Amino acid sequence: MYAQRPLVSKPRSAALLSQETHAGCMADTEEENLQNQIDEIEALSSIYGDDWCVIDEAARIFCIKISNSLDHPEWTLCLQVILPPEYPSIAPPLYQLNAPWLRGEDRLTISNNLEEMYLQNLGENILYQWVEKIREFLEEKSKTSHQVPKLKSTTEETEADDDDSSSELLNDLLLCSGIDASFDTLEDAAKEVPSIVHGEPISDRRSTFQAHLAPVTSPSQVKEVLNKLYENKKIASATHNIYAYRIYSKKTDTFIQDCEDDGETAAGKRLLHLMQILDARDVLVVVSRWYGGILLGPDRFKHINNCARNILVEQHYTNYVVSVTFERCVIMYHNLRGFPVITYVTVMLTAKYFSSP
Repeated sequence: MYAQRPLVSKPRSAALLSQETHAGCMADTEEENLQNQIDEIEALSSIYGDDWCVIDEAARIFCIKISNSLDHPEWTLCLQVILPPEYPSIAPPLYQLNAPWLRGEDRLTISNNLEEMYLQNLGENILYQWVEKIREFLEEKSKTSHQVPKLKSTTEETEADDDDSSSELLNDLLLCSGIDASFDTLEDAAKEVPSIVHGEPISDRRSTFQAHLAPVTSPSQVKEVLNKLYENKKIASATHNIYAYRIYSKKTDTFIQDCEDDGETAAGKRLLHLMQILDARDVLVVVSRWYGGILLGPDRFKHINNCARNILVEQHYTNYVVSVTFERCVIMYHNLRGFPVITYVTVMLTAKYFSSP
């Protein structure tokens, strides 16, 4: 019989041990983050009651209605948040601010307050502080404003296809939201404001549309450009300042993108969609609209997209350009009637986004 030899484990390399330790720490951190999130949500639900809403618990999407006063609410805002797995240890919540009255300057003020508060409390749960900071802003707004906000700030009649259903909420949050990259280092803040180019205005039935473009490589630059634009009294007084931006990250091979309707329902999302089709990157486009008193219906979206498309093409921010008139689309439709349906759909989508004014 052979004597049983004792089992001796082979020594593992330092690199392998380091990888295993790192993976274990990551798992522990994510588990700790999840528990912190659960505790925070339970506390917020208890504090705010019916004003706190769970949209999708599995996806960690929540919403809270914030007002200047519980007894006589006049200024109300909805804060929607997505809690990533890295929150609160190393990442902030993704957020979106929604209110019919919320315009560019007020939105920037609130966003700056939230981001400053996050930077002052890195690694800590921040939602309660955010909610109360927004409430302070609303209380101050109610004292300094001479008028109560209107229920609707859009200048056009609401169209059925513009209404965002609850099933689209997740997509809207991911498309138009504050994101991790919003919290750039203070080093970026010291950079100069990127140069701004102004496009040719388009007028229709006393409404005027004009696009403004600036190269951007970080969300902090976006804010600098917006602040610079709002220094112009004419632009600041526009009925709407719709904007969208796309920034390409080589490290992750992904896009940082955001959009803003500024009261023109779904206009920001459409503008961002146009930029995606054109494959525009590292650029911010703002379209100002001065309302002339006559409803334009769907034509307003055509003018917004045409302004944006024209300035993107002029400044060489698109990799391919398609310009096709409505008449040519009709001819293409007749020539393609024998082709598969997908070909026809592609042509009509091209016409929708690239038709000449």
